[in-house]
Amino acid sequence: MGARLRVFLSLEEDRTLFNLRTADVPQKVKDRAEVIRLNAHGWYVEKIAAHVNWTSQTVREVLHKWEKHGLQGLWEQPGRGGKAKWQEEDIVFLEECLKKEPRTYNSHQLAQKLETERAIKLSPDRIRRVLKKRGSIGSEPEKATKENKTPPFESTNNLT
Repeated sequence: MGARLRVFLSLEEDRTLFNLRTADVPQKVKDRAEVIRLNAHGWYVEKIAAHVNWTSQTVREVLHKWEKHGLQGLWEQPGRGGKAKWQEEDIVFLEECLKKEPRTYNSHQLAQKLETERAIKLSPDRIRRVLKKRGSIGSEPEKATKENKTPPFESTNNLT
């Protein structure tokens, strides 16, 4: 077993970490701040891990990040996760096509149009989800139904 991992906080640092409990920050940041405060108040890593229901290694990582980066170590680093293959302008382009052109498109056709005109390769499913999230799909249902409806059947036999 190695040396005990312990952080020491100044009064100002402790107050800042305490105030993060009620701040408008992600829950992960609040939890990490609590872990650091508990350690500074004398709690062992294993006891903190049991208290917050984390592994001991996770608690150690939080404490090491605090020692290395300070307050900035509480937040997630930018650049995590997959990068978007499309830009905002690409989706605006598709929305303009849907609004201006008289024809209707399905997601496969939109994917082909985006690939041929803007050299962006997205799956039809991804395009559908992005447009749906932005509220672009289905915002004008009456337009599609008015133009595609067959006229109502009118009886030629008037029995009056």
